[in-house]
Amino acid sequence: PGGGASLRLCSTRVAQEGINKPVIDRIIRVDHAGEYGANRIYAGQMAVLGRSSVGPVIQQMWNQEKDHLKKFNELMVAYRVRPTVLLPFWNVAGFVLGAGSALLGKKGAMACTVAVEESISEHYNNQIRTLIEEDPEKYKELLEVIKQFRDDEQEHHDIGLEHDAEATPAYSVLKTAIQLGCKAAIFLSERI
Repeated sequence: PGGGASLRLCSTRVAQEGINKPVIDRIIRVDHAGEYGANRIYAGQMAVLGRSSVGPVIQQMWNQEKDHLKKFNELMVAYRVRPTVLLPFWNVAGFVLGAGSALLGKKGAMACTVAVEESISEHYNNQIRTLIEEDPEKYKELLEVIKQFRDDEQEHHDIGLEHDAEATPAYSVLKTAIQLGCKAAIFLSERI
């Protein structure tokens, strides 16, 4: 998985007729916010662990997230979707979550990665189901993007598990808390 680099770029504007604009706006807005938040989480982790043995692994995942964010920036323009007004908050919250989990060490950072990426993979799966129910042919390009990014997020989840995320002290408590935060962020970013 190349972080979406092999996906073709969308045209500057997408024809708006026939699309379910409220659904597409909500999907693109929240996915943009999520990829923005993920970038900030990895930036926080790199600030703490960038020079450690796990730094290159975190950097690799971050590079894919940067590609994801770039693509959603393009889709926001193409579909004429405004970003969530919460981006300044996600800027700070994402960095604090990333740095805070990294201060627990490699395992803490990986526990955060597992929790976030599991939530995002599930969220992307829900969006895929929604778009297929709407019209899989009409939303073909968006479906391809979301499926690719979902696969990348699942890969990050698996990398976290391979790097001892579950060995973090109070792993289940930490994971649950982070995932509750993700659910709240998704709910708010879809609407505001």
